[in-house]
Amino acid sequence: MHTIEIKNAELLEAITLRAKELGIVNGAIVSLIGAVDHFTVSTMPADNASADVLTEYRQPAEMHGSGEITDGVVHIHATLGIEGDRGVCGHLHRAEVGTWFVRAYVLPN
Repeated sequence: MHTIEIKNAELLEAITLRAKELGIVNGAIVSLIGAVDHFTVSTMPADNASADVLTEYRQPAEMHGSGEITDGVVHIHATLGIEGDRGVCGHLHRAEVGTWFVRAYVLPN
């Protein structure tokens, strides 16, 4: 198991780069924990499971999630807690880490 800590970077880019440095081409991201400054997730419309609806949130959020690395591509699903005790979840497209940190626990295949 590898622990990848992200600070002052875009989350997906940072995990991709560090996984490449560690020689991880395929693996499970068994846990993510931390906080981000802003993020973009996608969900599917109720009438079309093959479409993506992207929503950008320009606010900080606590996060946890999991995912995979397949052929070097990072894929993460996450739940992010935002102001008002609300949770936002979906496929993570982008997340800026600045004020705090995110740790990804990666188990290579």
